[in-house]
Amino acid sequence: MKKTALVVTDMINSYDHPDAEKLVKSVEERLPNMVDLVERAASEDVDVIYVNDNFGSWNSNREQLVEEALETEFKHLVEPLRPDPETSFVVKARHSAFYETPLEYLLREKEIERIVLIGQVTEQCILYSALDAYLRHLDVTVPRDAVAHIFDDLAEASLTMMERNMHAQVCEAADCRLGERH
Repeated sequence: MKKTALVVTDMINSYDHPDAEKLVKSVEERLPNMVDLVERAASEDVDVIYVNDNFGSWNSNREQLVEEALETEFKHLVEPLRPDPETSFVVKARHSAFYETPLEYLLREKEIERIVLIGQVTEQCILYSALDAYLRHLDVTVPRDAVAHIFDDLAEASLTMMERNMHAQVCEAADCRLGERH
């Protein structure tokens, strides 16, 4: 079985951007599945790696991003997925979790060959991260009910593209295999 990492994408967020209202609704629906997968990963000794947008703040870090997100009206979406201090945390500036970040190096150091992508936004950061993972010969799994979206139609099209073009496994969170027991 290939060693797996659960990659939590852009969930440390203040939701202070266009289309936030649509995204928040989707996050609220999918958050329980995301939390369940993070908890399962911990119990199955699967690496959890947070990759998060820096929102243009080049001096930001994990603590600052979390603190700022917890000071908003949307802290209920952040607190359940607040990363532990020992959890790997990669700051990104663009859509892909791989673009100009140390994620690929981190995965290679940990000998990870498969990633499970959860978080937001399906039709943006999840899609582009899945493509970049595929280009790096990583297996990709995306639990459709653990990725939030802004536009239903684009999310569905993105999941179809990931499955067909990138050979990603698209599944339900409850059926998502993480560690050796699944």
